[in-house]
Amino acid sequence: MRRLRGLGVVCVVVSMGANVGAQGQFLANTALPPQPVPADNPITDAKVRLGAQLYFDTRLSADRTVSCATCHRPKEGWANHGTTDTGIRGQVGGRNSGTILNAGYMHFQFWDGRAATLEEQALGPIQNPIEMGETLESVVQKLNAIPGYHEQFEAVFGTAVSAATLAKAIAAFERTVVSGPSPYDRFLEGERDALSRAAQRGLDLFRGKGHCLGCHSGPTFADQRYHNLGVGMDKPNPDLGREKISTLLSDRGRFKTPTLRNIALTAPYLHDGSEATLLAVVEFYNRGGVPNANLDPLMVPLALSEGEKSDLVAFMEALSGTPPVVEPPALPPDAASAGAASGGAL
Repeated sequence: MRRLRGLGVVCVVVSMGANVGAQGQFLANTALPPQPVPADNPITDAKVRLGAQLYFDTRLSADRTVSCATCHRPKEGWANHGTTDTGIRGQVGGRNSGTILNAGYMHFQFWDGRAATLEEQALGPIQNPIEMGETLESVVQKLNAIPGYHEQFEAVFGTAVSAATLAKAIAAFERTVVSGPSPYDRFLEGERDALSRAAQRGLDLFRGKGHCLGCHSGPTFADQRYHNLGVGMDKPNPDLGREKISTLLSDRGRFKTPTLRNIALTAPYLHDGSEATLLAVVEFYNRGGVPNANLDPLMVPLALSEGEKSDLVAFMEALSGTPPVVEPPALPPDAASAGAASGGAL
């Protein structure tokens, strides 16, 4: 990996084939492989620098108060510690923001998988009335009216700003947000002291009594599928999750399995942010989730002891590698302004 001067953006090792996800379905929890990149959006330094500016620019929102970085903050594990997202005019969403870290490895984006690529994902919050509350037409017009952006898009893409090139620039930057090797990765490489004894016991539980591998498989510790844990299903109007996208009753209450890499950095947890700590999540699983008609068959009571719960937490904490640190870059000023616009909240 190398670091871009000025931005401090970590560039990932990538493969330039079709965007097929993390190279197929992995079962072993190995180190991260080369990241797939779509052939029509190769990563370049100039494109990443442009995407970084857009990521931090609040002008992408209707009232200039919200940027991508508002909900996905570099200093909070590229997520944020709010239970759910807060958008323009203080509007509160219904789902936890999740993390951008390693998102380029995921087959689908958002908790319900409604976007198949990072490019699609990049445009979603802009148009969400609760989050950034804009239209693509308006955002494109705003960016084309900013000389610094217009010039960069012409240089990078050979064209003025469009919804497609806007999405490609942000996605290119997000693909560089990849975590470094974790203690677990070093353990796999033979550094036996990289994991504490508690974490090693937790690894055994993860592979066995904890039943974790059924969902958290592969290098990302995510099976790229959807599961019903029962979260919120005991409420009067539960979030239907994947069913809203697929329209299949069998998908009711199912949500995408999140990556466990760097999970210790991204509290709170679950799609509604209802569990504040990793120990609380383990206790939720230990109870077997929340009973409902579509509960995943993998969700069963685990009968973990207090010590075993702590060991599982110790192992998950050992899945955190050093995340890239990116400070908000200077942004191109409005045509009528002499100063740069402010970046998104961190």
